[in-house]
Amino acid sequence: MMDPIYGRIASNKRRTFLLFLLYALLFGAIGYFIGIYIGDPVVGLILAAIIFVVLFMISYFSGQSVVTRMAGAREVSKQQEPYLYNTVEALSIAAGKPMPKIYIIETEVPNAFAAGRNPDHAVIAVTRGLMNRLNRQELEGVIAHEMAHINNYDVLLATVAMVLAGTIVFVSVIARRMMIFGGMGRSSGRKGGQGQLIMIIVMILVAILAPIFAQLLKFAISRQREYLADATAANFTGYPEGLASALEKITDQQVKNSPLENKALEGLYIVNPALGARSGNRANVLFSTPPPAQERIRRLRAM
Repeated sequence: MMDPIYGRIASNKRRTFLLFLLYALLFGAIGYFIGIYIGDPVVGLILAAIIFVVLFMISYFSGQSVVTRMAGAREVSKQQEPYLYNTVEALSIAAGKPMPKIYIIETEVPNAFAAGRNPDHAVIAVTRGLMNRLNRQELEGVIAHEMAHINNYDVLLATVAMVLAGTIVFVSVIARRMMIFGGMGRSSGRKGGQGQLIMIIVMILVAILAPIFAQLLKFAISRQREYLADATAANFTGYPEGLASALEKITDQQVKNSPLENKALEGLYIVNPALGARSGNRANVLFSTPPPAQERIRRLRAM
């Protein structure tokens, strides 16, 4: 019988693959309509495919560098942060996994995230506030949670998802510019009318469908994977209360207009910086990533 944790991993990967496929189809449809507008649908599809693949590859090989720069994180060595380094090193040895690179974000708001494409190419970033506010068992719980994301390849999926969402924004900008500048030269006659109609269709696809796909993608990557990472971390450390207590402290100490607030990165953090202590509000929970901390804490303490 399959281990429940591995069964959940397999199920999440299938759902995420389906959403990636739907996202690619949406991107292809936009390219197709743009191709019709320029007079060659095949060219539009080829351009869409090239842009999609290039951005996908960039996210795969350089995603962690992009994420750490966006977060304002800096890499630290054992000499610079011996306590943090030893904690991560001990957990890596116990898990039999490669040691991820360690980054620090210089803010007193406690939080953490992981990024990378696989266990051999991964980073764990924590804030100075996390270091100052958590005891050893709580810190181990947070690090184990982020290592679970790395080992389950959640960080790869989350990083690529951010780039895919960015492609839709990129295409929307192209479509708008083509509609403004290209439409000037095709403003009369049947051809001009058809061109305008095609660009309207593209804009509708971008404006209505893309946000829906992006939100579904966030749910698939963030919600169930956070619960799974919590359970994996608790099993790994053998002390669920460490992570539960850490989540309480982190959640209660998020602040409005935090330096960590970034729409592109909020799904990576162990607690959503934009919600923080308000994550128990039902209106906020519906669209939040990660899932509400109160529910995560309840599940950990029920283990």
